[in-house]
Amino acid sequence: MESKVKLTINGVSCEASEGDSVIQTILKNDIEVPTLCYHKAMRPIGACKLCAVEVEGKGGRPMTMLSCILKVREGLAIRTDTELVGKARSSAMQRLLAMAPQSPSLLELARKFDIETGPVPDGCVRCRLCIRVCNEVVGASALKMEKRDAGNFVVPAENQCIGCGTCASICPTGAIRLEDKDGTRTISIRDEMIGIHPLLRCESCGRYFASQKFITHVSELTTSHPDIKEHHLYCPVCAKLLSTRVKTAGRFRKM
Repeated sequence: MESKVKLTINGVSCEASEGDSVIQTILKNDIEVPTLCYHKAMRPIGACKLCAVEVEGKGGRPMTMLSCILKVREGLAIRTDTELVGKARSSAMQRLLAMAPQSPSLLELARKFDIETGPVPDGCVRCRLCIRVCNEVVGASALKMEKRDAGNFVVPAENQCIGCGTCASICPTGAIRLEDKDGTRTISIRDEMIGIHPLLRCESCGRYFASQKFITHVSELTTSHPDIKEHHLYCPVCAKLLSTRVKTAGRFRKM
């Protein structure tokens, strides 16, 4: 005859077969625990460490153990929903996400069981180069560091982006993305939009090259210079080419 043991799960008394694992008993009682490496057809090895539960250790001190490896015993008190369990699961999840940061199954598991994942992996290493160049060189102040539940994030300052793209150019990891398509420039980080700008055409070659906000910004920064030249919208390539031609023509006139 099969031997039985009595135990409690989250304060509720239940019965289990001697030799069963805690995770088997938990699942038989319709209680879910997160796990990736557990399969009932194979011997458990505790690799993912997500199935942690709280039990009473020596001296009555609470501790976490892996429910796939832990065997049931008479009088065992198991809790699956404590702060200690949450910390253990969060630590395990962050270790897994470090190896597979964009894994949909991991992120879905974290959402389902409300597991803290730490700062969301987004390619950003928080070097602040983008914020500094936008503040100190460009002068637009379109990016800032913001504290959120999961950590510090580079985020856009509303309506400050001028569409220059300097932040995307200086980003060492490619976390900030710039796309020019159909006459529109889109600059973003993660799923957040930094700026969307219609682009102006070069009067010489006809290519899209800059946003109106950028042209206006440059114009405002150079108001102290003598304004004696006729204004044109030239892309950098054409501006350099035309400038070279003017200098060459000037040299020939002096000869």
